[in-house]
Formats: sequence, C-alpha cells, structure tokens
Amino acid sequence: MKRLRRLWGTGWIALRQLRSDRARTLLAVLGVTLAVLSVTLLVGVGAGVVETGSETFDQSGRDLWVSGGPIDIAPGTVGGFQNPIPNAHPLADEIAAHEDVRTATPLAFQVVYVSPDGEAFDTTMGSGTPGAGGSVSIAEGEGFTGPDTHYAGGNYTGKMTYQALISPALAEKYNLSVGDTIHVGGTVQTARENEFEVVGISPTFANFLGTGTVTLRLSELQTLTGNAYDDRATIVTIETVDGADPAAVREELAAQHPAYTFRTNQEQLVEVLERQAVVLAAGASLAVLGVVAGGALALNLLLSIVYVQRETLSVLRAVGATRLGVVGVAVAQALAIAIVGFLLGAVTTPPLAAGLNRVAFEVTGFEGLVRVPAYAYGTGAAVAVGFALVGGVVGAVRVTRLASANELLQ
Repeated sequence: MKRLRRLWGTGWIALRQLRSDRARTLLAVLGVTLAVLSVTLLVGVGAGVVETGSETFDQSGRDLWVSGGPIDIAPGTVGGFQNPIPNAHPLADEIAAHEDVRTATPLAFQVVYVSPDGEAFDTTMGSGTPGAGGSVSIAEGEGFTGPDTHYAGGNYTGKMTYQALISPALAEKYNLSVGDTIHVGGTVQTARENEFEVVGISPTFANFLGTGTVTLRLSELQTLTGNAYDDRATIVTIETVDGADPAAVREELAAQHPAYTFRTNQEQLVEVLERQAVVLAAGASLAVLGVVAGGALALNLLLSIVYVQRETLSVLRAVGATRLGVVGVAVAQALAIAIVGFLLGAVTTPPLAAGLNRVAFEVTGFEGLVRVPAYAYGTGAAVAVGFALVGGVVGAVRVTRLASANELLQ
C-alpha cells in the first residue's frame, strides 16, 4: 500500500509539473509524434511497395519471367528504346515445348502515339501480346478474336486484325467504349494511318506498368514500332503446369537457354526493387533522418523540461526525496509525453497514409503503395518510449548529481 501511494504521488507531481509549462510539454509531444510518424509512414511505404509488387506478380498468373538483359535507350528510333529479346516467337515456342510448361508468352512494350479522332495525338505505353488467352483479363468486351493472322509464320505479311484492348484509364480519358475506334502507331503518321477497333477494356498491363496502356497483337505492335524485322520482345512470361516446381523448371530452362535469365516471381520482384536501389536508399535515409530528427527534438525538449524544473526538483531533494524518487518524477513525465505522442502519431497515421496513397496513385498509377503493418506501430512505440526514457533518466541524473538544494539553484 505504501509503495502504491508513493507511485501515485510520483505520478501526481509529474502531471502537475507538465501542466505548469504547457507550451513546452506540447512541443515535446509533437517531437515524439514526429518520430512516430517517421517510423510508421516510411515503414508503411516500404511494406506497401513490397506487398503491391508481390500481389502484382501473383495476379499475373505467371510463374517464370525470361529477360534478355537491360532495355537499351535508342533516341531517334520509333518507340525510343530497343527491346532485348530477338526472335521472340521462336524462343517462346521452344520454351513451351518443355513438358512442365503450359504456356510461354512473349510481351513487348513500346511508347506509341494514340488518338481517338486522328487529329490530336498523345503518347502512351503500348503493349503487345500474341493473344488475350489467360495472360490478359478482360473487364469489358470479348477481347481479341481469331488467330494472329498478321504474323503469318514469321513473315509479318498477313492481314492485320486491327483489334485493340485499352486500359480503363485510357477509356475514361478519351470517353471510349467497346466498339469505338482509336488510332495507334509508333509515329504520328503511322498512328494517323492505322485505326483499331476497341474490342475490350483490360486493366492487366495498366496494373503491371502503373500507367494507361493500349494493347495490340504482338506482331502488329512490332510492325508499327519497327521491331518486326528481328521479332523483338521485352520479356517472355511462363506459366507452368499444375504441380510443377517453378524453381526446378527455371534451372532446366536456364541450362537450355544460357543467353537468357530466368526468374521466379519473387526473384523478378527483387530484380525490380534492386533497379530502384537509389530510390530505396533515399527512402531509408529519410526514415533514419526522420527518426533521428524527431527523436532529437523530443530528447532535447525532455531534457529542457527537467532543466527548467531544477528548482522544484531541488525542493523535493531538500524535503527528503530520494534520488530514485526524483528520477521517478522525471521518468513519469517522459513516459506521459511519450504515450500521448505515440497515441497522437498512431491516430494520425491512417489518414496521412491514405493521403500519401492518393498522391502515389496520381504519380505512379499504383494503388496501395503505403500500407502500415502492425509492427510499424510497435516500432513507433519503441522509439517513443526509448527516447522518453533516455531523456527522463539523463535529465534527472544530471540534476540529482548535485548534493544540495543550494547547488541545484546556482
């Protein structure tokens, strides 16, 4: 009972002291809140990027990804860059011949010009696929119908189907629906000359690329962008048969095709993230800087709170309070500030994360890039309590080193 009364007295004195200088107390709470938000939001960005990437690859329905090296920037050429995989159709056929491979689909991406009326043109991302099949999900319309007649066994002399899939964003931008037409080409002139019927609205490549897209037959996109002569593609995606081990299939295919790199979904995600190493490093640096800055602010204010209370603490020592009691008062104040600061940070994290998600969606086209996991709140609480304890203990120890009330007041 005596110990309980002592704890109650310590807490009461601590709260009274905090109320005596509300402005300084508020600044200390805001410092802790800043440190907490730095942890929760920036950890949420990291977690959201990884989770969004994993979901995107999982939703693709692909098990392996084949790349032929980096995409070369080619200024002055149609599309602006050169895809790294030549002879994409034969390569996909060879891969599909493997007993554990269900489908192998070459995909190409190039910048194209589009227009709903053949007058004003905008650039957007064009994607090419041999056919809709299971690699493209259709939200509206039937999608591609019939075979790829233009490829004609590799001669690119057959009749073009002039069928196109557009992303929901592109449909909204140009007020297009299934059955309308859109001009597409690698240059303004070729776009003006080639009019495609919208046979479906598909979010597949828009979700994957994070931007509006128009999807054509691979051979037709290659012809429009000057990639038909060597049958170039950006990547080949592979779907394995049920029960197959993607990692084992990857090893076998990599041995058969040493000029290409085969990756599982997880490995492809890691590869994509590694390409953004500078951005990720900057984000990590900001996280550390935010925690340090917020913590330093909170620590400095907590130390100053103890310092301006040196007269009160000296009186406590003079009337017989032990050093442990004085430290207890300081620590109780620090913990109160830390708890309020953490709660304020935790409450404001969800609306701030939602705001950042809206900004990220406008910039990147990807949804859910900020997802705050439960452990982020735990880390924020640890940071808040940690800085509070350091500030309270260090400040109180500095004061209680002085032996008497007169020394404290000097």
